[in-house]
Amino acid sequence: PKGRNVVIEKSFGAPRTTKDGVTVAKEIELTDKFENLGAQLIREVASKTNDRAGDGTTTATVLAQAIVVEGLKSVASGRNPMDLK
Repeated sequence: PKGRNVVIEKSFGAPRTTKDGVTVAKEIELTDKFENLGAQLIREVASKTNDRAGDGTTTATVLAQAIVVEGLKSVASGRNPMDLK
């Protein structure tokens, strides 16, 4: 309800201002291929949440990020990554 505006710089045309999490997620491109893969997964979470619920993309993104962080902690402590599925 109290989201902040984000300005997205485009390679052509005027910058775009939005509060929409899916729009912001779609514009994220990271140079590191592994980090970008993670960003693409989060983008998919936001997009599917928007398609199915029409709202809640920020909440879904925050939850997905928390799941990833906890999963990485488990792997770092020696748990088999395939068991996290």
